[in-house]
This record gives sequence, structure tokens and C-alpha cells, in this order.
Amino acid sequence: MADRQPISTAPRNGSKVTVYWTDADGQENESIAQFRSLDRLRAGGGEWEEADAGWWVYVDGDTQKRVEPTGCASETQEDED
Repeated sequence: MADRQPISTAPRNGSKVTVYWTDADGQENESIAQFRSLDRLRAGGGEWEEADAGWWVYVDGDTQKRVEPTGCASETQEDED
């Protein structure tokens, strides 16, 4: 299992990162997320506001949600078979 790190240590360059976040029901979740800046969101089209920038996860196969992660997995993960 990967070591948990502060979210401030996660790369914000558009790469995918494992993050930990808490939903409205208080359930902690682990998801693959991607940080999207306002410029990156606008480049994809549509109307975006400053508040839309941040960490985005898929909550199902078709739906994405912006979340506030509490931490991330370290980038140096070892396979545990």
C-alpha cells in the first residue's frame, strides 16, 4: 500500500494521481484524480469559472466531480503481490 502524503505534494501538471477525499456522507474515498487549471478547463471548451479549477475524479463511468482531497498516495508505489 502506498504511503499517504499531503495533497500539497501532488503534481498539478495534469497527470493522474491517487487521492483521498471525503464525500457529503462522511465516507472516505480513494480515487484517481487529475488537477485541472482554469486554462486547461477552458481549452476543452465550455464556460468555466475560477471555482471550477481543482481536483476532478470520475464518480462513475460517465460522471466527473470536483473534490477537495485530504491527501494523496506517494508517487513511489511498490507492487504487493
